[in-house]
Amino acid sequence: MTQVLPLLNEADLPARSPVSFGAKLAAHGLTLRAVGVETLQVNVGKLCNQACKHCHVDAGPARTEVMTRETAEQIIAAVRRFPIQTVDITGGAPELNPSFRYLVAESRAAGARVLVRHNLTVMFEPGQEDLPEFFRAHEVEVVSSLPYFLAEQTDAQRGRGVFDKSIEAVRRLNAAGYGVEASGLTLDLVYNPVGAYLPPPQDAIEADFRRELWARHGLVFNRLYTITNLPIRRFLDYLRRSGNEERYMHKLVAAFNPATVAGLMCRTLVSVDWTGRLYDCDFNQMLELGVHPTLAQTIADFDPDAFAGREIATGPHCFGCTAGAGSSCGGSVA
Repeated sequence: MTQVLPLLNEADLPARSPVSFGAKLAAHGLTLRAVGVETLQVNVGKLCNQACKHCHVDAGPARTEVMTRETAEQIIAAVRRFPIQTVDITGGAPELNPSFRYLVAESRAAGARVLVRHNLTVMFEPGQEDLPEFFRAHEVEVVSSLPYFLAEQTDAQRGRGVFDKSIEAVRRLNAAGYGVEASGLTLDLVYNPVGAYLPPPQDAIEADFRRELWARHGLVFNRLYTITNLPIRRFLDYLRRSGNEERYMHKLVAAFNPATVAGLMCRTLVSVDWTGRLYDCDFNQMLELGVHPTLAQTIADFDPDAFAGREIATGPHCFGCTAGAGSSCGGSVA
């Protein structure tokens, strides 16, 4: 019998919203089901060299949840066996996992496109200095969080000194060809609001970043994605400490946009945690809200055909992905 993980304690869950997510979908004549599995998003664990205030993973330097080589090999076996288009590697700081380079190299050898959620400053950790060259050798697509193009806002979210290191890291990536026009090497940036706000229009904030990073530092990138902060884990703690939890949930519900539902990442993605368990998305993973109990629960038993058309588990946090222009790991969706 498959084991279904329970939800976290009530204290770890988002505030109760004025209406359930399922009821909101139904009111618009919508349902949320997957259409297939194009992306396998692999969360290799919670170990990170940073402890960002908005982190829904609650990652940090003291975390001990780290994917084993055995689980990494099970993931690669699935990538080799099935037509997985994209392997999206995240964490924590995924580069700190001992099997990170194995996952990248073997996924590319199997023909998959590889994205790495790279926090920029991990490049300055011991043994990580060659990351730009490693990324280039395997044609990795690099996706990096940069809260703002000014130091004050960036350091407020990610820690003192992070902005200066991030700028230097982008400079090194540019020198390796990343973000440079016609190089074929992709460097995308991610913007999360600093505080209990919805992100601005993606095109507008991208234009601001492009102009300011070039004018101030001579830096370039390909695209900028906006991602709404979901009321989970560390960001939820921030909302509660600042007295903004209920207000933020009401803001997300009020901004529900039915046009975002068709483009939600959970419709084409399956998330794998550091133990090999499967989820509909990385956010559900952090709430221990597993895939439907009739489906395989671990990557060792995964079959993408069985996951196509599946019912997706939802909760109040899903309003974060459908607010305004929507939010996904690939930015706005509507």
